[in-house]
Amino acid sequence: QMQLAESGGGLVQAGDSLRLSCSASGSTFSHYTMGWFRQAPGKEREFVGAISLRGSSTHYADSVKGRFTISRDNAKNMVYLQMNSLKPGDTADYYCAASDGPISDRATDFTSWGRGTQVTVSP
Repeated sequence: QMQLAESGGGLVQAGDSLRLSCSASGSTFSHYTMGWFRQAPGKEREFVGAISLRGSSTHYADSVKGRFTISRDNAKNMVYLQMNSLKPGDTADYYCAASDGPISDRATDFTSWGRGTQVTVSP
C-alpha cells in the first residue's frame, strides 16, 4: 500500500493562489491514478480532481473546474494541486489519494490516503 503525505496548506485570502503537494512512497507511483479530495467542517468528503497514470487525462469537480489544476511528476513520486482564485468555500482539509483503477470521482475507488493538509481561505 502506498504512503502519502500532503503539504502546502495554509491561510490565504480570497483570490489568492496556493499549491498543494503530495509525496508518495511504498509502491510504484506511476501505476496509480491520483486524486485530491477535500472535507470542510461538518460536511462530507468531496471529490476535487484526479489525474491518470501518466498525467495525460484529468477530471475535476465542477466547483473547481477552471481554477484548480492537478499535475504529477512520476520521476519524483509527486502529485500537485494548483489552486487559483481561491474562495472562502474552498476552505477544507485536502487529501491526496491513490487508486489502482482508472480515473474516478468516487472516494471508495481510492485505496491509499494521506492525512490531509488544511486550507483556510478568508474573505
